[in-house]
Amino acid sequence: TVEYKPGKQNVLADALSRRPDYELAHLAYLESPLYELIREAYVDGDDLAGLVEALSAPNKAVELTARQRSRLHRYSVVEGLLYYQVDGGDEPRIVVPNDEDLRHHVLYEAHDTPLSGHLGREKTYTSVARNFWWPHMYKWVRKYVQTCETCQRVKPAPSASAPLMSLPVPADCWRSVSMDFIFELPADARGHTGILVFVCRLSKMVRLAAVRKSVTAPQAAQLFVDNVFRNHGLPEAFVSDRDPRFVSHFWQHLFRLLGTRLDMSTADHPQTDGQTERVNRVLEDILRSVCAAEPTKWSVLLPQVEFALNNAVHSSTGFTPFYVNGLRHPRTPLTLPPASNLGGGEANAEDPRGLKGLRTSVKRNLLSFIETGEAVRQRVRDAMAAAQDTQKEQSDRQGRKNTEMFQLGDQVLLNAKNLPTQAVSAVGSTKLRPRFVGPFTVIGVHGHAYTLDLPSSMTTHPTFYVGLLKPYRPAGAAETEEPTGSQNTAGRRSPASERALPREAGQGQAQEPEPDQEHEPLRGEPLAPPTGPQAFDIATKLPR
Repeated sequence: TVEYKPGKQNVLADALSRRPDYELAHLAYLESPLYELIREAYVDGDDLAGLVEALSAPNKAVELTARQRSRLHRYSVVEGLLYYQVDGGDEPRIVVPNDEDLRHHVLYEAHDTPLSGHLGREKTYTSVARNFWWPHMYKWVRKYVQTCETCQRVKPAPSASAPLMSLPVPADCWRSVSMDFIFELPADARGHTGILVFVCRLSKMVRLAAVRKSVTAPQAAQLFVDNVFRNHGLPEAFVSDRDPRFVSHFWQHLFRLLGTRLDMSTADHPQTDGQTERVNRVLEDILRSVCAAEPTKWSVLLPQVEFALNNAVHSSTGFTPFYVNGLRHPRTPLTLPPASNLGGGEANAEDPRGLKGLRTSVKRNLLSFIETGEAVRQRVRDAMAAAQDTQKEQSDRQGRKNTEMFQLGDQVLLNAKNLPTQAVSAVGSTKLRPRFVGPFTVIGVHGHAYTLDLPSSMTTHPTFYVGLLKPYRPAGAAETEEPTGSQNTAGRRSPASERALPREAGQGQAQEPEPDQEHEPLRGEPLAPPTGPQAFDIATKLPR
């Protein structure tokens, strides 16, 4: 007879059924919910529904406009997602429908998250354009970044100063490394108040390590071994300022034993190590952005911040540091494929007769990989040399000052560098407080000085020089050159749905997807050199 036993009494059978060697392998599948939202939006959007239907069922008669038929060859449908490519040699990019909230969701992931680091419009655009496309996308990115509340408060006003002397361009990645410290950060749970920054001078890749204020030379050397040496080997040259930690006897003795040299910057000329100083400034801006709510947890987000820096296109090289080092772009939650299998691959028995062809294919691909790597590094070195020449030329000229002119009633942001800490932020440290506070209303004009309507809690004189002010751009501000907004569908909300683009006449009508030839360089096409204030530097894709 069969007698029922409760599970807690049937211990023997339960133990046998849970033996580890009987456990099957688990496969994990990841798919971003963003793709399902895009598929749903295709149904609601009249401008793309016909394209999706025509490409999904080629034998079915679908009514398309003349413009849609002329562009049909640029589109394809895979698993319900519409892809766009300029020509057959391009990587297909997912078409985001005419849904304002959905597009803002994509921009939020590419700009606002700690993995993105609140970077500028060109780097944000490059991150989005790598996998997504919609008409006038660059204008959307420009408007989104321009009205980002966090960026307006923490980013400095544009006033660059270039170094007078340039260091030699390295021949390869991680042959020359610059190093520096950032201190005066809020103390985290482990007492860290600083960051040790290592930068590859060719690829611009960074390595970050949290340190205490009392860090010693041996501890710094150990951090170098843990973060740089074990991943990239030993550099031929180091560039540093005259920090006592770097000139200590320990460092000098270590470098002498390893056959390297320590290139010290000249006294009173800190521009020699200007690269790391520039990285420090960007790093502090990102930390201000992602740690605004909890400043003491900056060290927890340090890996994400390092990733954001290494995944952003560098203006001097035209490539991301990840791509220069490994010739590939890492995946992020935004760039997960529609179906990602994180388990192992299947073991298939191969025909031995095909091994010869396989070896030939592998050899051919390997040679192509090496040639592409050499081409990328050469282009990076050429771009760095050109950037250094441009910086040298600009440094010999008189720098442009703030030429903003404000009127009564204008909204402006005030530079907080000369304000008391307690008047700006509750954070005890001055490193991660916002660069600008406000907005405040202009209530008086006195030549190049302006009187602001400050709250009574700010015990300071209300009149400031124009160089301390910059215009405030609220989200949703009207701008005639921006594209028309898109019609919300299905009531979806993204984390940044409050940032609304302006709506012009004809809102709600179906729009045809077409490339923005004026502002949006398309992947695979040659790029014209920058000619205006909206121009930006982005590398064209190398042939495989």
